[in-house]
Amino acid sequence: MSNSPVKKQRMDSALEQLKQHTVVVADTGDFNAIEEYKPQDATTNPSLILAAAQMPDYQNLVKEAIKYGKKLGGSQEKQMDNIMDKLFVLFGCEILKVIPGRVSTEVDARLSFDKNGMIERAKRIIALYKEAGIDKERILIKLSSTWEGIQAGKVLEEESGIHCNMTLLFSFAQAVACAEAGVTLISPFVGRILDWHVANSDKKSYEPSEDPGILYQFNKFVTQIYNYYKKFDYKTIVMGASFRNTGEIKALTGCDYLTISPKLLGELSKDSTKLTPTLTVKEAKACDLEKIHLTEESFRWQHNEDQMAVEKLSDGIRKFAADAIKLENMLKVRSENGRF
Repeated sequence: MSNSPVKKQRMDSALEQLKQHTVVVADTGDFNAIEEYKPQDATTNPSLILAAAQMPDYQNLVKEAIKYGKKLGGSQEKQMDNIMDKLFVLFGCEILKVIPGRVSTEVDARLSFDKNGMIERAKRIIALYKEAGIDKERILIKLSSTWEGIQAGKVLEEESGIHCNMTLLFSFAQAVACAEAGVTLISPFVGRILDWHVANSDKKSYEPSEDPGILYQFNKFVTQIYNYYKKFDYKTIVMGASFRNTGEIKALTGCDYLTISPKLLGELSKDSTKLTPTLTVKEAKACDLEKIHLTEESFRWQHNEDQMAVEKLSDGIRKFAADAIKLENMLKVRSENGRF
């Protein structure tokens, strides 16, 4: 029956309440998990694809990507680039079958300081989606929020109409530069700020109410970014990412988008906490922030002044690059042995 207690509990869950104020995005490469929680969009990255590519359910995609790379030929390095891009796109295509919105597909983190390399790789990914019958309007290209990455995003948006998701964003300077570049979306990483505070203080655990990931993001970062964007009518979407607990998520109710792992989506679906928006356009319009402009020099200086942001951006790039190498090595072994 439609009025059953189970159905009512589902509709009253924190997850369903959150969806009323914020676009919920699944942060995973496991499209079975995506289908279960019915988010609007989905995001992937090398770490998530590495995990998903080892699951039995997805070995057909691995096999198809390897066959594609071998068919195109070329040097081993070129074949691996083609296999990796094809695998990411194959996962993206499957994800798009179970969501109504867009999927984010990441450019190799090893290109984070190569503007032209990122532009070329992004265009190749979009071309692969086009071959699969997927319009670029359903794709967000993920780029690291380095100065070079932000400028690559600007070129892709302006010249090719390719929508970009600027990832690994930890400083207000990064956020301002992204807005000025006119990118579609930014992903400030909430949980990694908590990680930094835990690693750099004597306190090793926090309650959600005192979580510095929330306090820093909420008071000095996400709220500041959200208010700045809304006050000055920037169209760039703010999407909180990399959460460690549901307290961080609930504290950002009202943010444009939030990308959430299946584990935390599951916890929110069983949570009956009453949620109210903590970020609103009305309050943003009334704030006293002043508009600023950043040159490359001022961007680099202001970002450099934030120790946490510098360390976490560098660490994030290295970790994504390391997982891309692990994925490449796994694919190389399977390609050589014919084992799937």
